[in-house]
This record gives sequence, structure tokens and C-alpha cells, in this order.
Amino acid sequence: MQERIPVVENIAQVPRYDLAVCMLASGSKGNSVFVTDGTTSILLDAGLSGVEIERRLKQRGISPDSLDAIVVSHEHTDHIQGVGVLSRRHRLPVYISRKTARAAAGTMGRAFEVRHFECGMHFVVASLVLHPFSISHDAADPAGFTIRHDGTKIGVATDLGFGTAMVKRHLADCDLLVLEANHDPEMLINGPYPWPLKQRIQGRTGHLSNPEAKRLLAEILHPRLRQVILAHLSETNNCPELALKTVREAVNGFSIGCAVAAQDTGSGIFFLQS
Repeated sequence: MQERIPVVENIAQVPRYDLAVCMLASGSKGNSVFVTDGTTSILLDAGLSGVEIERRLKQRGISPDSLDAIVVSHEHTDHIQGVGVLSRRHRLPVYISRKTARAAAGTMGRAFEVRHFECGMHFVVASLVLHPFSISHDAADPAGFTIRHDGTKIGVATDLGFGTAMVKRHLADCDLLVLEANHDPEMLINGPYPWPLKQRIQGRTGHLSNPEAKRLLAEILHPRLRQVILAHLSETNNCPELALKTVREAVNGFSIGCAVAAQDTGSGIFFLQS
């Protein structure tokens, strides 16, 4: 059985590692994930202002100038708000699907350089290998991702209405998993949102609930999985304690760390060693 993944507050505290992950923000107000292998560093989405993302990187001892690329999952504002300005300011290529690029044109802003990917076909950013896969969400061409380096693999699957067979296949052998646990069904139904929005959230192109995240995780558990980070929690229709309690029921008997990514503060830095 693998040991749980260590977490530190500053990149300078990280010893030798294969991959390190920091959740800069996660939720409906903005999303961004920093991933590095020590040589190549990327942002997966940049849904806060450029200034705020730079501030949160620096809080963890990470220089924005060390970034090599921004990778975009879909066109919703909470995932692309800072993409254009960061790309121009730091001369970063933006990896994005053609359909998403068209849908994001009015919001993302001009990029320093755009490079297109297709879901189902891997692409390389220097020493990182990324494989985008289609997910079910109300966007033009939404993607989840796996990221590999030297046999170590992480998976990111948020903003999805349900876990398809394709999603399960791609996430089946990750060392670290970022998984959506957006809402508690009862809190959503009894909460203040208008009925059409409630229907959207709980629909097949909406967001995963805590029980749905639990079921998905239970189907893809394996001995190599060491860390689950619950992401995109609703501030109105969920709470970290409830999400953790529900999802932890799926990992009983496994030595797997569970954490919640916050909206207003970035996470620590999780690092994986082979």
C-alpha cells in the first residue's frame, strides 16, 4: 500500500519529486490548478484575475515567470478570466480546443500564442504529457485531463454532470485525483437557487454531487491512488465537512488522503515521489 502524499506550504520545501500540484482556487468564483515536474510548469485553467493568480503563486514561492503554458478545460468565465492577460504578460502559449477557443473568444482576451488540442489525443508541453478527454458539461467542448511524468499520473475531472465510462477509464490509474464534489442534493433542492438553476446543476451536463463523486471514486479505486482533492464545492449548496464525510465512505480500507480545495485560499503543494 502506498503512503499518503505529503503537502507543504512553499515550493522551496518540496524535496525531489515527479509531480507537484497546487490548487490555486476552486469554485464558481474561479478555478486554477498549478502543476509542475520541477522542470515544466503549467496552469490548468486561469479563472481568477491575472493579478490574483500571480499573488497566489507567489504565496507558495512560485514565480509566474516559471510557467510554461496555460491549458484551458472549457470556456466558462470561472475558468478563463485571467488566461489572456497572463498569456500576454508572461508570453505563455495557451492550449485549448478549437471549439472552446471559438466559444471563449469574447471573454478570454487575446493570447500570446494559441495551440489547439483535440479531446482523445495526447499532447506534450515540454516534459509533461497531457491527455484531454471529453466530459459531460454544458460547454462547447469540455475536457478533463490526465497529466503524466516519468510514470506518475494525476487526473483532473471537475465540471461534469456524471461520470461516463470514458471518464472512469482515464481516471482509473491515477496517483492523485482532483475530483468534483459540487453539492449536497438536499442542500441544493432546499436552497435559495431558482428552480431552473437547480435543474441545470443536478442535470447530466451540470455538476457532480457528493454522492455521485463517492460512487465514481468507488469504481476507480486502486492501490496506487494516494490522494483525492475534492474540487468545485458550492459555497451555497455544500460544505467541506459534508463533502469529505460522504466521499471518505468510498475509500474505507485504503490509505488515501482526502482534502478539499478552497475558493478563497489556495491549497498547499501536494508532491508525488515515485
